[in-house]
Amino acid sequence: MSADQEAQEDELLALASIYDKDEFRRAESGKEGEIHLCLELPPSFKLLVKGQNSTEHNVSFLPPLVLSFEFPADYPSAAAPVFTLSSKWLTRVQITALCRRLDELWEENQGNVVLFTWMQFLKEETLDFLGIQSPLEIQSIESESGPKQAVDVSGEKSKDLDPRAVQEVDARTDILTQLLDFDEAQQQKVFDEKVFCCGICYSEKLGSDSLLFKECQHVYCKACMKEYFQIQIRDGKVQCLNCPEPKCVSMATPSQVKLLVGEDEFARYDRLLLQSSLDLMADVVYCPRMSCCMAVMVEPDSTMGICPACRYAFCTLCKRSYHGLSHCMVTADELRSLRDEYISASEEGKKFLEKRFGRRVIQKAVEESFSTDWLKDNCKQCPCCGTNIQKVHGCNKMTCSSCQKCFCWICLGALSRVNPYSHFNNPDSPCFNQLFQGVEMEEEEGFGSDEDN
Repeated sequence: MSADQEAQEDELLALASIYDKDEFRRAESGKEGEIHLCLELPPSFKLLVKGQNSTEHNVSFLPPLVLSFEFPADYPSAAAPVFTLSSKWLTRVQITALCRRLDELWEENQGNVVLFTWMQFLKEETLDFLGIQSPLEIQSIESESGPKQAVDVSGEKSKDLDPRAVQEVDARTDILTQLLDFDEAQQQKVFDEKVFCCGICYSEKLGSDSLLFKECQHVYCKACMKEYFQIQIRDGKVQCLNCPEPKCVSMATPSQVKLLVGEDEFARYDRLLLQSSLDLMADVVYCPRMSCCMAVMVEPDSTMGICPACRYAFCTLCKRSYHGLSHCMVTADELRSLRDEYISASEEGKKFLEKRFGRRVIQKAVEESFSTDWLKDNCKQCPCCGTNIQKVHGCNKMTCSSCQKCFCWICLGALSRVNPYSHFNNPDSPCFNQLFQGVEMEEEEGFGSDEDN
């Protein structure tokens, strides 16, 4: 083995021992390989996307520079390694400048192995050498200037560009998407390798066995979150898959839920989430047939729904077969709920119920009801949804079991979901220091509830 061959082999073995397989890849021939170098970005490094609406994105990682090399027979005694340098986010002008700097480093170290020197320069000095600072300007494919990427803007002709400088993107590829996807993947890789203490079971787990709520950055082990998600989905509370940290309102993403629960559980979660969204749409009802339950769009000011799946025509109010202008029929079991609905309704709501069911049916329901005076003396209406609430014990911070909104029993003001007790702790509040006013005489029951008692 010649001195050059021995030096080449020693250099490759040394690099393989220093860098992992993601950074240094040696070909089977032994005389060539690839080096992937991720640059060390300064804190709070940003990408600036210029266009009709300029936006900034924080990133911690950018795709690596790729140095492909091959040793000539007389390296390192006489010749430099043959190489190409490629990047997804640098321009060819910038890559050309790096290639020429690598040539200069070879001239300074001729006769010695140079790959490690090249790698150190590219990894640690590229940003300073090229004068790159935050924010780094990127042209997205969706920008107003058209489908462009990190294009050359120096005005240099192609003959002045080094043929060894390779830009890995084309006009049909959105470089911003690639950069953000790479940054997210690398951050997940770093997270997976760290150790975190679960805020529920207090066990120390690797990030790969943990779940991160991105909005609040709270971390819990996957085992605890899996059980938590399963219970909430089983109970139909798909809108409550939030961070378990008290007063935290960060929500788990559908992809995080899918990662932890079974296929059937996720299908139920997905269905209930869609249904809850449809429930908020005033012009959507569901087919009352148990075998169908298809969502049905209803025309404004119409009480007739026609299911697009089973073609069943029904009344959108009582959910029975469509009965034209006739009043909705009500069963004996439904009288009680009709009575409660009528008593708690506004004047406009009462007129609507009288028109829907007829005054005779309404009168019958009310005659069997509790005295309206008793309701007035003993109940209050939730300020958010109007549900009648009776309170006989607990503090004056109330939680409506119908809409789950918090309110003050004294002034009936809506309370903050994050810190409902601030209403009673604020000196400027009319209910300051009155959280437990009258508690000794009361017990809380019925529709109202206090989640802290």
